Parts: sequence; structure tokens; C-alpha cells
Amino acid sequence: MTVTTTTHLNLPGTAREALEFYRDVFGGDVAITTYGELGMPADLPDAGRVVFGRLDSPSGFHVLAYDVPGASGTDAGGSTTRRDGLTFTDRPFFLSVSGETLEEVAGYWDGLAAGAAIIEPLAASAWSAGFGMLTDRFGVTWVLDVVTPAA
Repeated sequence: MTVTTTTHLNLPGTAREALEFYRDVFGGDVAITTYGELGMPADLPDAGRVVFGRLDSPSGFHVLAYDVPGASGTDAGGSTTRRDGLTFTDRPFFLSVSGETLEEVAGYWDGLAAGAAIIEPLAASAWSAGFGMLTDRFGVTWVLDVVTPAA
């Protein structure tokens, strides 16, 4: 038996924009179904918003997203603060992307960094040829790293 997990983002009215942005970063195809397509009257404010959204990338990256009914804004929740040189984030999750080479990871980093708050710049670390952390313009915190071969 194989189990697959896919992150599902609950966004405040920015799901379509986020999925299209992530498609630009990772490639692939976006599929979107709106509340209106499932029967919500067209004159209601959420009718054009995303109820089921999915990005599937040929590289194996997958993410789901939907617009929380009635929500608005651009932040997925939580906050990031720095204390004594350390970063603390109270978000309930991070999205982690690992690649085989620094070049591959740097390409994803460059795409996600547009409009992002950089928490840890992408750089070599004691455990990886490249590690970085940022919160993108949709309020999602990402950890990117180069996979280190097992000893």
C-alpha cells in the first residue's frame, strides 16, 4: 500500500492567484472549480471563488487550494517574529520542497521569493548545500533545501 499526502491551502480569496503563481514556479497544470460551477448563485460574492483547486507538476509537486467562504485578504494566517537573532513562526505548517541540486532549488527559490519575506536566505548550511526559508506573498511559509545523500 502506498500513501500520498498533498498539502491543501485554505486561502482568504487568493487561491486562483496562488495556484497560478505556483504553476509559474513549479510548472504543471492548474485545475479549478468555482463555487458557482457547483450551483452557488452567480450574484453571491463567493460564486467566482475557488472551491476545488489543484496544481500537478511533472516534477512531482502537487498542491491543493481553496478560498475560505467569506474570507478576504492575502495572509494565510500566523505571524513571524525575530527574537535574539532567531526566527519564530506560529503558522500551523510549512511547505517543504527538496531538490537534488542547488541549481534546481535556486530556481524554485527565485520564483517563490517574488514579493516574499525572507526568513533565512538560501545558502549553504551545516546540513545541506542549500537551505532557505521564506514566507510568500500569500502568507505561506516555505522551507527549501538540497537533499543530502544518506551516509
